[in-house]
Amino acid sequence: MIGITPLARFEISTPRLRLVAGDPGLAGAVCEFHRRNRQHFARWDPPTADSFYTVEAQTARVAAGIAAFQNDAAYRWWLVDATKAGGARLPASDVEVIGSLHFSQVSRGAFQNAMLGYALDEAHVGQGLMSEAIAAGLEEMFSPRVNLHRVQAAYRPENQRSARVLERMGFRKEGLAPDYLYIEGAWRDHVVTSLRNPAFVAPDGW
Repeated sequence: MIGITPLARFEISTPRLRLVAGDPGLAGAVCEFHRRNRQHFARWDPPTADSFYTVEAQTARVAAGIAAFQNDAAYRWWLVDATKAGGARLPASDVEVIGSLHFSQVSRGAFQNAMLGYALDEAHVGQGLMSEAIAAGLEEMFSPRVNLHRVQAAYRPENQRSARVLERMGFRKEGLAPDYLYIEGAWRDHVVTSLRNPAFVAPDGW
């Protein structure tokens, strides 16, 4: 990619996944991911307009994500099944996106924090893939390159699957945020959790 050298890697490999951030060619696969999971995500995500489910919208969104990645504003990776095609690398136009991992609202200064969001294709739920992706993303966020002190995640109390994933990752509950996000036609409470980086290095001048 041309531009500022990002602090995090554009691509990360795990035993079963490729986490891909810097490929504009993924827009079509990202669009299909959201289309086929629209009902699956509706219970947990804020409402989205029909225009969101177009290749044009996702092309712009992928490009904006790459720019944010380069500028240390947010880090989004798209999850690709690394076991497809015998593990051979496929062109972006031929891959299937099965999830996303997003560290948004990166804040530096005295906070050194990001907000964690994630989503997984309904057909791949229950296989431990989201835990695998989150573990890889956290390792990157807490690496000396990115060096965040804290990552925050929130989930609806009804979403016990998400609660279990975060608990396995070591996130600790901090409290309940009433009316936190507007989802399914109402303001919904969320449980706020966080994970801190034990290897955080204070920037020069602190």
